[in-house]
Amino acid sequence: MRAVRDTKWEPTVPALVNLVAASGAPRLRAAFAAAGLDGIRPAQAVALVPLAAGGLHASDLADRLRVSRQAVAQAVAALERHDYVVRGPHPSDARARIIELTPRGRHALRVMRSTALDVEKRWRDVLGKHRFGELRETLLALRSAETGESSGLGRGYPHGQRQAATDE
Repeated sequence: MRAVRDTKWEPTVPALVNLVAASGAPRLRAAFAAAGLDGIRPAQAVALVPLAAGGLHASDLADRLRVSRQAVAQAVAALERHDYVVRGPHPSDARARIIELTPRGRHALRVMRSTALDVEKRWRDVLGKHRFGELRETLLALRSAETGESSGLGRGYPHGQRQAATDE
């Protein structure tokens, strides 16, 4: 049976946002490789970002990333095997463990940030300063509407993250 094509089909805006975001993964993989950071995939690296402000319990990390606890457990196990994070004792609950960045994890964050800034520069060059600023404001407004959070960075990306990720 032959498939019928809809010649008027266009990707939705959420699909386009996902496609544009995913287009950065090959650059990030290459940047990790160039920095000597092995054993980390872009999808796992996202779990490092909320840790920039300090250690978190796995369930808190899952909440901030808006993923399942099982997904966090798998990502953290892989990141721990390659020395990007370490699980240590919780300061007030002997049963709990806190996930914290290692120096290698902080280095990965710096590589991620540098790569993201390069992408932003390319987008600014394509769109121009004004349209790029409008894109940023539009994305922040959409994120706020979807999450109910007024902050541009939201719970998963605390203020000061830039400093914490780049200072060491």
